[in-house]
Amino acid sequence: MFFIDTIELEGLGNRSYLAGGREAAVAVDPPRDVDQVLAAAARRGVRVTHVVETHVHNDYVSGGLELARLTGAAYLVPAGARVLFARVPVSDGDTVTVEGDLELSAVATPGHTPHHTSYVLREQGRPVAAFTGGSLLIGTVGRPDLVEPRLTERLARAQHASAHRLAAELPDKTSVLPTHGFGSFCSSAQAEGDATTIGKEKSVNAALTTDVDSFVARLLAELDDIPAYYTHMGPANAAGPAPVDLTPPAVADAREIAARLAAGEWVVDLRNRVAFAEGHVAGSLNFEADGKIATYLAWMVPWGKPVTLLAESPAQLAVVQRELVRVGIDRPAAAATGAPQEWVAEGEALVSFPRSTFAGLAERGTDGVVVLDVRRDSERTTGYIAGSVHIPIHQLHQRLDEVPAGTVWVHCAGGMRAAIAASVLHAAGRDVVAVDDGFGSATEAGLTVVTG
Repeated sequence: MFFIDTIELEGLGNRSYLAGGREAAVAVDPPRDVDQVLAAAARRGVRVTHVVETHVHNDYVSGGLELARLTGAAYLVPAGARVLFARVPVSDGDTVTVEGDLELSAVATPGHTPHHTSYVLREQGRPVAAFTGGSLLIGTVGRPDLVEPRLTERLARAQHASAHRLAAELPDKTSVLPTHGFGSFCSSAQAEGDATTIGKEKSVNAALTTDVDSFVARLLAELDDIPAYYTHMGPANAAGPAPVDLTPPAVADAREIAARLAAGEWVVDLRNRVAFAEGHVAGSLNFEADGKIATYLAWMVPWGKPVTLLAESPAQLAVVQRELVRVGIDRPAAAATGAPQEWVAEGEALVSFPRSTFAGLAERGTDGVVVLDVRRDSERTTGYIAGSVHIPIHQLHQRLDEVPAGTVWVHCAGGMRAAIAASVLHAAGRDVVAVDDGFGSATEAGLTVVTG
């Protein structure tokens, strides 16, 4: 008998896997905080004998090298990947024994990267699961534009061929277990559903239901912006990431928080957007701990700039610190926990800004205010409020001078990104109203939404 455990990285929209038998297991695309994998192995009572990477990741820092060091496992990395550390190079067709009649076979599936490799788990020679990384995903494929623009079309065509190879070589009942597609920007589209098989993908995945030219044209047309921090992930993984340090950061008092703000550093308030709007340290920015903080903070902060975290509790701080090390923000410069009143010096006051809904905007009317849409380009093409200004959230801090004068009513698709944007604008001295509402409510409220 075999088992497959899924390790969810919800903040990044990725998955890692632990698969094995009674005594031994293989870890697939492990996260940087490898204690999660070690805990999963301990619960199963198995030893990690192999660690495998499907590719050099562009969206997070891998824990593969550290996990292999801690467990003594063989570290399998595609032979074509240019890395600076010792590993077992894996080529198409290579097979390793996990335990007894449980084997793992490498299948070259270029497309997400030139060297991308999937791994087929076989029990008694029968394929039972395919770990497809950034190749064949649930209803889609991994994006082909993260390596080099000159390679994008070639890799898109390779994605089509790789998907067809997997579909041709594996039985319909084979489980497809991708790393990306659950919110990750490494996916060309997001997963529809939680699980899939080769047979299901044959009927729903565009890579398997359309000809290569049509597939490539559609894929390239739908590619969205690439998070800025991706630039740093590939080189970090190729060099060999250092072990993580999750010990609590230095404690910042009110005076130090003020000094860091005065120095132009980022002070990030992790509380929910309602609490932040009601009262926060002037100049601080709001990235909710429960939002996609690793993605959006890493995307927006100038790389290497010190970040101080303000949290409701040590537990909240620890969760966010873990999220951030996964994308290479290794150590907060400082941190404070507790109530926001403790984060301002005596005699200083917290600041606030109003929140509203699309109904509130309709009641106010759009004349004489700035309506700022911070959704991505692809979202805006589906409809936008007439007369609104569009600056995607990840560009806002660099384009503040493009926001027209006046009170800014800022919205996104649901409220989380609008809260980030409102905090950025408020810190820059703008009068702002955060629209905390689903975009579908705009039409219901009577606002004019342009489509087509």
